[in-house]
Amino acid sequence: MTTTNRTAVTIETTIQAPVSKVWEYWNKPEHITQWAFASEDWHAPKAENDLRTGGKFSTTMAAKDGSFSFDFGGEYTDVKENKLIEYTLGDGRKVSVLFSTMGDSTKVVQTFETEEENPVEMQRDGWQAILDNFNRYTESH
Repeated sequence: MTTTNRTAVTIETTIQAPVSKVWEYWNKPEHITQWAFASEDWHAPKAENDLRTGGKFSTTMAAKDGSFSFDFGGEYTDVKENKLIEYTLGDGRKVSVLFSTMGDSTKVVQTFETEEENPVEMQRDGWQAILDNFNRYTESH
């Protein structure tokens, strides 16, 4: 495998919910399937999550019209409950998610390494759309 220079991109959102709820909605498969997609013409029909250092996760993301689907997954490298999740994706890219309590709200800051197929801006927009979808789902349930 060739070593590449990957760009690290950081996105964030503030959710009007306590960190315990945000953590639960981020990590439980029954919630992941409700928010892990970037637009209304996609969905996440399946999610599995073994949330522990060394545990693996996988979420199937699919176009609702059945034209395309893929599994988004990897292995956790560090998990600190209600604070931090770090993982490595199947293609070797690293991701970290930081959860910070801000009074009655929770700030979620996600940093991911980009892949080389798509423009960085497109990747940033896609990941931010999923994070925004997570915010909407968590605040409305």
